[in-house]
Amino acid sequence: MTASDQLAGVRYLVDDVSAAVDFYTSHLGFTLRLDAAPAFADVVRGPLRLLLSGPASSGARATPRGTAAGRNRVHLLVGDLDAEIARLRDAGLSFRSDVVAGPGGRQILLTDPAGNLVELFEPATA
Repeated sequence: MTASDQLAGVRYLVDDVSAAVDFYTSHLGFTLRLDAAPAFADVVRGPLRLLLSGPASSGARATPRGTAAGRNRVHLLVGDLDAEIARLRDAGLSFRSDVVAGPGGRQILLTDPAGNLVELFEPATA
């Protein structure tokens, strides 16, 4: 187990490491920790470490047969979902869903340049 004060890491397979770094740092507030493009990059936002693995990285090796890809995604909290949507649309990004509302809050999905899902989530106010 890792200590609770360490970063939580998620690996995303990407087609173009530089495009992915630009997407996450320019639009979603991540900071670049390591750039080993074209193979790999490491970006962080708060306690989240996102490992961006290109085709030449060891992380991009084939997934074992029978492993199903799901609808997993990075879940980012935002304070004002409507403002974030407007900001990202102004930057030329498009979304994979409409805003969905539920008892816990509102969310919308977009994709990074490789098609990985990113959920922007605004918690409901009590």
